[in-house]
Amino acid sequence: MRRKFQQFRGPAISLFLSPFERMIARRYLLPGRGEAFIALVASISIGVVMLSVAMLVIVMSVMNGFRAELIDKIVGINGHAIVQAYGGRLDNWQQILKEVEATPGVTEASPLIEQPLMLTYNGRVEGVLVRGETPKQIAQLKDKVVGGDLSALRPDAGTVAIGARLAENIGARVGDTITIVNPAGRSTPFGTVPRQVGYQVAAIFEVGLYDYDNSFVVMPMQDAQTLLLIGDKVQMIEVKTNDADNVGEIMAPVAKKLQGQAVVADWKSINSSIFEALQVERVAMFFALSFMVLVAAFNILSSLVMLVRAKTRDIAIMRTMGATRKSLLKIFVTTGFTVGAIGTVAGLIFGFVVLYFRESIVRVIGFVTGQNLWDPQVRFLSTLPSRTDPWEIFGIVALALILSFLATLYPAFKASSTDPVQVLRYE
Repeated sequence: MRRKFQQFRGPAISLFLSPFERMIARRYLLPGRGEAFIALVASISIGVVMLSVAMLVIVMSVMNGFRAELIDKIVGINGHAIVQAYGGRLDNWQQILKEVEATPGVTEASPLIEQPLMLTYNGRVEGVLVRGETPKQIAQLKDKVVGGDLSALRPDAGTVAIGARLAENIGARVGDTITIVNPAGRSTPFGTVPRQVGYQVAAIFEVGLYDYDNSFVVMPMQDAQTLLLIGDKVQMIEVKTNDADNVGEIMAPVAKKLQGQAVVADWKSINSSIFEALQVERVAMFFALSFMVLVAAFNILSSLVMLVRAKTRDIAIMRTMGATRKSLLKIFVTTGFTVGAIGTVAGLIFGFVVLYFRESIVRVIGFVTGQNLWDPQVRFLSTLPSRTDPWEIFGIVALALILSFLATLYPAFKASSTDPVQVLRYE
């Protein structure tokens, strides 16, 4: 019998299992009818690993998606940097525009007017942000239009484009006439009279950022200059570069040259509070959710300890029939690690399924609970974003597998150190 086990066990290979070791590990992974409790504990361990991995994948992907969507939409609307004069008006903006365009790394530069004003329609009053843009800048909203036609925005045509949320708030539709009020109007003997100008809504757009869709009014540059009574001046120059992450280094020569005349601000400094808060929250969430994986590893450890205690007699018999300590060590490490691996793979699949149906899940939960789980006024974005980072997924998988492996060591060493004489003496 001893010779039979020696043949079945095969050659001693430190990294791979022999047929005998694979057979025993498979039997321990699939306990018999009389071992239902062990099977239940193992199933719970797999479930805990699956849920912890899935939760990490879902939360980190949503956090990454939220940050990426914010960057894409904010940069897409405002560019990578702005050059703004002290006092809010660039007198020699044409010369500054040429200097900015000639800066290495700058791909595009355009004049821009951006002024908070008041809008009235049918007795409703809203604070808005009027943007005077060039035809090229206006054309960038083409894919965001949900009603009307941007081609109708021509100088002196008296037309504007407004955000979708703003249109809903005031009840305006394409073709309606809204009134924009400029408090800094013309001076008269009776004081300053606010300037009120009517504009026809030519298009309605939806950027996807609630604040923008709720306040933006876009019009041709010349119309904005007329409305604000600033002549041929502009308020700022919008800049786009070939590397958004290094925009500070690219714009450094411009900032140095315009020191005392204008200030250069990039998208990082303008939105620093938002992205710093997101980064802190992202790290904190990963750290907190990692404890779920640690709990799952403890479940694997407890299920293996129970398995070792239940199989003490079998272990002693295998030792007397030729099984080595190394074989027993590999059997129980393989059993526990397989539980962790199955849970990890199941967690990845479950996490990706939840991410794919995330919008439907949010709507169902909101319908059942009666709560608005994704309020654009709070979350900035209109939809729940998701962007999966392959390196983060690799890190999550590595964390789960490493902790699963470490959780198997104590039970495996305990099993391999079983003394068959002591166990079988009382049998």
